[in-house]
Amino acid sequence: MAQFVLAGKANCPYFAKAELLSDLLQRSLPKFSIYKICVHPSEWQQWLETTCKEHGWQHENSPMIWRELIDRGGKGMLLGGYNDFLEHIQAFYGITSDMPTDLIMKIAAENLKTRELCMEEEVQQQSLIQPKHIWISSALNPTCYSLIPQLFAPGVFHDNPIISLHLLNVGGVEEDLQGIWMETEDLALPQLHEVTVHTELDRAFQQAHAIILLDDIWPEGDEIKKVSERYQQYGRLIDERAHKDVMVIVAGNSLVNLKCSLLLENASSVSSGRFVAMATQLEYEARAQIARKLFVKTAEVTDVIVWGNISGSSHIDLQRAKVFQYKGAIWGPSDFSQPVLEMIYDRKWLESDFMSLVSTHRDTVASMSQRATAITATNGIIAVLKSWNCSAEQVLSLGILSTGQYNLPAGVVFSMPVTFQNGRWSVLSDVIIGDDLRDKLQIAVDELRKEKDLASRTRNGPS
Repeated sequence: MAQFVLAGKANCPYFAKAELLSDLLQRSLPKFSIYKICVHPSEWQQWLETTCKEHGWQHENSPMIWRELIDRGGKGMLLGGYNDFLEHIQAFYGITSDMPTDLIMKIAAENLKTRELCMEEEVQQQSLIQPKHIWISSALNPTCYSLIPQLFAPGVFHDNPIISLHLLNVGGVEEDLQGIWMETEDLALPQLHEVTVHTELDRAFQQAHAIILLDDIWPEGDEIKKVSERYQQYGRLIDERAHKDVMVIVAGNSLVNLKCSLLLENASSVSSGRFVAMATQLEYEARAQIARKLFVKTAEVTDVIVWGNISGSSHIDLQRAKVFQYKGAIWGPSDFSQPVLEMIYDRKWLESDFMSLVSTHRDTVASMSQRATAITATNGIIAVLKSWNCSAEQVLSLGILSTGQYNLPAGVVFSMPVTFQNGRWSVLSDVIIGDDLRDKLQIAVDELRKEKDLASRTRNGPS
């Protein structure tokens, strides 16, 4: 069986001639089949370049005709343009074509009108669908792999919206991203509208409602410079392209506060309240250490606070921390809690071993499992999204832009305790800052200022 594909610009007279000839052949030859692709003139060049690249062909004009080698399992054989098609038909079938010019021009005009009507219908149908656009950067990061299914779980976004998922990995291998795209579609999620993949910034953060930034691999010795360049770009693109109520979560293991600060500096038209640096993973890791010490589940330890530089000089504060279901001298119902600091009598463990265990935990897990701690990173991101979108009642530690809370200097992205209500976070006001804690917070402030100064110097170059 001969199967051909005819593609061309809707207003091209040669496409119209090839179309009439192919219709004649289909009526005359029972084993002749042709599939037509009518492309609007404004989209033709892009379509042609993409198709030729996929097949390894070279062709410049409309129409383009090829034969599908379905009987041999081949990918197809390019014939060329109208004249090449005509010669092929004459040689194989002894059929030629002689059509009046006015008829050809009339058909070309009808093709264009039909294609434009179809495009209008497509636009109208798309306008009825209003998906939530979620962008994930560094999409080849293992965290992205475990994060994608969780984004569609109930309670992450209000009313379980239709989602358009956009996977960005600047400079990455597109085939690797295509693999994630295929697996995502294989999930058969009813909420999934589309998946797109990007290795360049030309469309990054278009119409974004939520952006999750996972970038975490940078060249040694050049880290701050590369982070500064990339996150300045991200900030400007978010400013230009994202929705003004976008939710931006900066995750990762390095320079998390600095990355968030750079975004804020370069996205001036977006409220500072729409950007957070994620300390939630560190907070949960601290809760796990306390739970092991007290022989309870991690979920039964709450209200642990992470202060400061999330990926640097951070401090774990247990003054509000509570433990539930602790089997001690005093016992109560499931909602009965006791202060963690009163249940842990080993002060030496709290002052030295505890912080050491928390600070090395992520590396220990990665070393044992031979992979990054993607599951716990995913869990932290999902916890933030649930609170942000659905006002889950819990205290979270997040890096946010300080406006002078707790007498911290304004303008520094600093991790502190927050709660969410109606899609907005607010800083807890009933936390006591003693002298010892004040000293620890000042160390983090000084470190964050040094990071910002170094980033500024790398941008400005040597003096």
